[in-house]
Amino acid sequence: MTALPDEAADPTFFTLESVKADLMEVESLTRACLNWDYGKRDSRVWSLYEKNKASQWNATTDIDWDHDVRFGSELTEENGAKLASFVVGEGSPVPPELLTRFRWEYQAWMCSQFLHGEQGALVTTARLVETVPDMDAKTYAASQVADEARHVEAFARYVDEKLGVVYPVNPGLGTLLHDVLSESRWDIVYLGMQVVMEGLAITGLRLASSGFGDPLIRQITRMVASDEARHIAFGVTALTGMYQQVTSAELRDREDFLLEAIRLMSRRFMLRELWERMDLDVELGVRFARTNPMMATYRQLLFQQVIHVLRQLGMLSEKVKELLIAENLVRAETMAAVR
Repeated sequence: MTALPDEAADPTFFTLESVKADLMEVESLTRACLNWDYGKRDSRVWSLYEKNKASQWNATTDIDWDHDVRFGSELTEENGAKLASFVVGEGSPVPPELLTRFRWEYQAWMCSQFLHGEQGALVTTARLVETVPDMDAKTYAASQVADEARHVEAFARYVDEKLGVVYPVNPGLGTLLHDVLSESRWDIVYLGMQVVMEGLAITGLRLASSGFGDPLIRQITRMVASDEARHIAFGVTALTGMYQQVTSAELRDREDFLLEAIRLMSRRFMLRELWERMDLDVELGVRFARTNPMMATYRQLLFQQVIHVLRQLGMLSEKVKELLIAENLVRAETMAAVR
């Protein structure tokens, strides 16, 4: 795994040596697995595959691309005034006259990260087709690859044609993608993508579908979120019971992976890239993002799904709980009630 940087030097932002311009290359050793037992097609994973086939949509014809999106337009209650209002107040780096610009830059940042995450899911799930041992999982993963390609298509078209503003992959997300794609153990690929990244994505998409201003992005995020729910169910189904059968050393490896993944994803939401692009006080912005009650609540909402799934899988260890509390991703009293 990629080592975390010295937090005292820079707690939120770091770069990947493997990132060059618009390309990230990841070296990996994987073991392909073919299975000649084609099963009875009556498993829960096969049922998810049947649902996936029936739930396909076309990003070209099922989305209303005619809607006019004007990047930088003034805020109203209908186009996102409430979404941006949380950055106004004591400790905020955003002066009132820049509120409209912040709202649009924030939407561009979020949509860019959705886009990059969907490409990561596309490549990672393709890896699962090759490496998972059973045929039902291979078949479902193949159908998910088609989902992820459609998600990339939709977000790329929205960012390119409607916003005209794109942000690079957040370093925390890029590092986690690097770690997952360099991983040879298929169950850790599930943990990284189907549990952590998809778990955060589904909540982020649902919040975006009600918080963003224009109807077009609300439609896209709703449709993508409906697919993500099945993807998470796939990961839960594939991993249920697995971690009750591994050695203590193997369990520690998975715990270590989760600890790093949680740290990386927590720091993803410090919005450093926005403060830099808007030429605002970056350290003030990072401090605001870390301590503002509404932003803390937003991160806690994002991690609810991840916590729920980890509890289902028996991977909500004491160390994981302690980190979630330390990063303010869950309230201590809430975690105390989780069994």
